[in-house]
Amino acid sequence: MSEIIEALDQLEKEKNISKEVIMDAIEKSIQSACEKDFGNDIDYNVIMDRNTGEIRVFANKLVVDEIVDSRTDILLAEAKMISDEYNIGDYVQVEVTTKDFGRIAAQKARSIIVQAIKEGERDAIFNTFAGRAKDIITGVVQKYVGNNLNISIDEKNETILNESEMIPGEHFVPGDRIKLYIVEVKKTNKGFKLLVSRTHPELVKKLFEKEVTEVADGTVEIKSISREPGSRSKIAVWSNDENVDPVGACVGITGTRVNNIVDDLNGEKIDIIEWSEDPEVFIRNSLSPSKVISVKANTEDKTALVIVPDKQLSLAIGKEGQNARLAARLTSYKIDIKSEEQAQKLGLIDSDESYDDYDAEEYVEEEE
Repeated sequence: MSEIIEALDQLEKEKNISKEVIMDAIEKSIQSACEKDFGNDIDYNVIMDRNTGEIRVFANKLVVDEIVDSRTDILLAEAKMISDEYNIGDYVQVEVTTKDFGRIAAQKARSIIVQAIKEGERDAIFNTFAGRAKDIITGVVQKYVGNNLNISIDEKNETILNESEMIPGEHFVPGDRIKLYIVEVKKTNKGFKLLVSRTHPELVKKLFEKEVTEVADGTVEIKSISREPGSRSKIAVWSNDENVDPVGACVGITGTRVNNIVDDLNGEKIDIIEWSEDPEVFIRNSLSPSKVISVKANTEDKTALVIVPDKQLSLAIGKEGQNARLAARLTSYKIDIKSEEQAQKLGLIDSDESYDDYDAEEYVEEEE
């Protein structure tokens, strides 16, 4: 059986499959085979020598003064030949030798080793991808399967990008390379299954980590993200270094960094907002590109009243309410936006107050 030990040593070295685990499996398998072939009413114990690979099978027999079943009983005189300590009623481990045993042991050992190799390779691949959960990978489009995409992630493995996880309006052709966020890695009987997405908010965060050095090394933190895939995202950023502008770092020189991410997201617009621990400042920033006159935040019920110049109301709310909606998700505040005129009529601000700092000529009404 020394060739089995050599095979197990090689498996442990090359496939990182525990030799001890395989030996345990071989022992259990041979025990099961013995019970099947020679009767499950016999208590078998299989021992595989860890150094030589020799396999021995013992039957647990009852010491009696008269044999009823030779498979399960042993006479006291025979038991005394093994050890003088045995008496009637004791159990003795008696080695089993049959002409079929060698064949059974060899077959079971081989089949378990082959199975262990397959499982070990599957486990190794699973562990590799499990370690990349919550990260991004680049895949190559193979074909459409209905409305879903079959994507190759390496030479041997593929995954499916479901239609529900695609950015609206996207269309791919075979050979296209696309970025995917790994939501979860599930173990299956056939190996593993990757659940991937292009709509998950974390995809945006991971793309910034890959593109922006300051985000990758922790100098700039992404505090929160709100996203409507394929249309617009807002991200709130903060710098742990007063000498580093978090927004500027994410935008990059002439916008190169953010533009690269926009390209990865099929043209999805991205607003980069400076985060603040002061909720009123944060809410003001979150409504960019709209100008804001005032913000009154209630930290207890997470609501905020925002007043904007009259000509900025539509911009603050955004097309179909998108800008306000994204700002609310980004800040976790329910935001009520009023124009200056509305606020004055409702008595929310003094009608005699002047907001000359907000030059109407600088306002942009176009909703990007």
